[in-house]
Amino acid sequence: MKLPLYQIDAFASKVFTGNPAAVVPLGEWLPDETMQAIAMENQLSETAFMIPGEEKVALRWFTPEIEVDLCGHATLASAHVLFSELGWDGDSVVFSSRSGDLTVLSLGSQLEMELPSDELNPAEPEKDRVSAALDCRLLELWQGRDDYMAVVEDESVVRGLKPDIRAVLDLPVRGILVTAPGEAVEFVSRCFFPAAGIDEDPVTGSAHATMAPYWSEKLGRGVLTAHQVSARCGEVICEPDGDRVKLRGQALTYLRGEIKI
Repeated sequence: MKLPLYQIDAFASKVFTGNPAAVVPLGEWLPDETMQAIAMENQLSETAFMIPGEEKVALRWFTPEIEVDLCGHATLASAHVLFSELGWDGDSVVFSSRSGDLTVLSLGSQLEMELPSDELNPAEPEKDRVSAALDCRLLELWQGRDDYMAVVEDESVVRGLKPDIRAVLDLPVRGILVTAPGEAVEFVSRCFFPAAGIDEDPVTGSAHATMAPYWSEKLGRGVLTAHQVSARCGEVICEPDGDRVKLRGQALTYLRGEIKI
């Protein structure tokens, strides 16, 4: 069996930046263990599998270790493949997923998608433990659906983080989002997900659905520009809108290939 494979740099203004995702279009689902094996072989933070239909596109996401309920950058990458590589008709696509329907719009050089916004609750009892795992002082600690969100003093703290990944792995969450006010943008972040097989994710769309509502309220801004300051770095434009968050960014094709299984 031969399958097409695309590698896309999402939330990237040029190749070798942003977050790389593999996208595999299918005619029907492969066995779960085969899709998981492909994701492991790719060794990217996410591999997306999609089945285009007449009205919606079925979409699933796999890390090298597990299937996940939501992935922003691989959704953006999948839309890019449809619009730029597969000749998708129109300027919008609706993905059906384990997180419900996700719509992506083509806006010239950018793509815009909506993700469900996260709900944050104080996680003060875990603050010292998370502070030790990150080896930095926390101003605030919140818990979302899947992750902790740690607020630190400034951008230099975020850039200088050297977390104890094993200690992060022992926490009772999927991972940690660490964020602070930005120097040239509204906020910056780094994201660590060792429980999903990703020590540090280059650019995390779903994390911005957690962080953007917090910073929008904190700063009194409706539209925010965010940088995820990983080694690859990436830019995400965020606009909270009720129980959804609009995320805008660019995506670029790095590789077109074929899988033989």
